[in-house]
Amino acid sequence: MAIPDFQSVMRPLLVILQSGTPLPLTELRESVAIVFSLTDEERKERVPSGQTFINNRIGWARTYLHKAGLLTIPAKGMTQITSRGLDALANGPERITISWLKQFPEFVEFHTAKVQSVEVPALPVRDSTDATPDEQLASAHQELVRALADDVLAQVKAGTPGFFEKLVVELMIAMGYGGSRKEAGKATQATNDDGIDGIIKEDKLGLDVIYLQAKRWNNTVHRPEIDKFIGALTRKRARKGVFITTSDFSLGARDAALGLDIKVVLIDGVELARLMVENNLGVSVKQVYEVKQIDSDYYAEE
Repeated sequence: MAIPDFQSVMRPLLVILQSGTPLPLTELRESVAIVFSLTDEERKERVPSGQTFINNRIGWARTYLHKAGLLTIPAKGMTQITSRGLDALANGPERITISWLKQFPEFVEFHTAKVQSVEVPALPVRDSTDATPDEQLASAHQELVRALADDVLAQVKAGTPGFFEKLVVELMIAMGYGGSRKEAGKATQATNDDGIDGIIKEDKLGLDVIYLQAKRWNNTVHRPEIDKFIGALTRKRARKGVFITTSDFSLGARDAALGLDIKVVLIDGVELARLMVENNLGVSVKQVYEVKQIDSDYYAEE
């Protein structure tokens, strides 16, 4: 059975607690995993913040039920059903949702509350989504990164060959290669040497070098280009090479780079844009959001 969304977890939580005995969160988590027959792999799947998906969804389901008055937290780490929760089991729907919880004024107040004196962009949980706020935030971030990467690649393709050569140097430096900017710039000047566009230090001491090929192309790079690059690397007795393009590689081109005694890395346009965003090259930070969580150690009493 797939990992349930957090709204689907709400009623099972009430069922698990219906005896009225307070239960620790660890027991709730285990009981929910058993109810939904989760595999070990499903129990281990994690959201970007590091928490497991199932624990994240149980946590939000517990919070929402608590805010609606269906659950109470009688002691640290404990959860207990309320009379309102028991009534929800007896007379409520088979699937408890955010929309259903909005009949309770306490929940409405919580769900629409605005932070006072601190300007924080709202991220409401839409009634139509089954994603937790954490998952919505992660999804929105991924969408923004994808859109930014698309814009970055379009800008790179629109640039001049000289700009692309400079970009390759800057990217290698941003990733920790090339030594100084001056050294890297000299090293990557066109060599006109049978498929080699430049050479850059692998480390600041120059203990090893990486041979580069950069193609600002719109057309797919096919195997002959990779074979030519590999041949040039072999004649140079080189052990490492990077082929960067603004387009993409055919399956044959990718196959050509596999199973070699030398290491050949292929970076297509999508990967190039991703690396630029990841290394803050050609982009700037617009806004930083901090997502905080309870520090359990702080509240532990000795």
